[in-house]
Amino acid sequence: MINKEYLNAAGSVQAYLERIGYIGNPENDYNTLAQLQWSHLHSVPYENLDILRGKYLSLEMEDLFEKIVVRRRGGYCFELNGLYSWLLKKMGFQVTEYYGRYLDGEPLEMPMRRHRILRVDIDGKVYIADVGVGVCAPRHPLLFQVGIEQIQGDESYRIVEHPALGFVVEFRHKGEFKRLFSFTQDPQYPIDFEMPNHWCLTHPDSIFKNNTMVFIRTPEGRNTIADKSDENGVRIREFRRFTRDNVITCVPRTDAEEREALLTHFGIVL
Repeated sequence: MINKEYLNAAGSVQAYLERIGYIGNPENDYNTLAQLQWSHLHSVPYENLDILRGKYLSLEMEDLFEKIVVRRRGGYCFELNGLYSWLLKKMGFQVTEYYGRYLDGEPLEMPMRRHRILRVDIDGKVYIADVGVGVCAPRHPLLFQVGIEQIQGDESYRIVEHPALGFVVEFRHKGEFKRLFSFTQDPQYPIDFEMPNHWCLTHPDSIFKNNTMVFIRTPEGRNTIADKSDENGVRIREFRRFTRDNVITCVPRTDAEEREALLTHFGIVL
């Protein structure tokens, strides 16, 4: 059982680094931060499977470490960025937590705040780091500078100001920039995330209780799960493997097939 004494020991950081497959000599610099984010996104899935199963998710660091590092599960933003913040602080990074609104695909101009975001200060520069935004997550931290286009491989991002939303992270999609999430610069603390976490876990209108959301980056692209209806109108889960050239899909028909697909595509054992 993970306890505070273990989290204060040096071995806890090494266990986390091994969980995400980080290789190298970490320093308190941008290169290390960028490699940590890249490794995290390729190792730890964004997933809400426990929420769909009716489990109540604790945001205590001991519980997050047990779930994500020891049991090698994923989580959603309150879990993933919460534990990632702990890791960065233990490694000596200066971290401030922000609270924001997820905007991509939202029908409302001003959706409720339900996204946990990290600001990291390094040598006089400020970065927005996020391992809990799901399918559109930037591979590397974004320089917190308004208006500049930041290219990451075949993806492009920018941060713009908005009179009501504060700052908006946008991503380029089919030649145009779309809103991803927004944030303001008022610092947040662990207790500030307890209420939105409770809402996301329990409210009947919560998207996390009504839709399967599982994503992970891969060297070829990404793996995802999408809800769809079969020929009889029954809701099923379609596993999708995106590569540079095409999309490979499969639909498990039994519980055993779904467990195998979760392990194969995401490394998840329920």
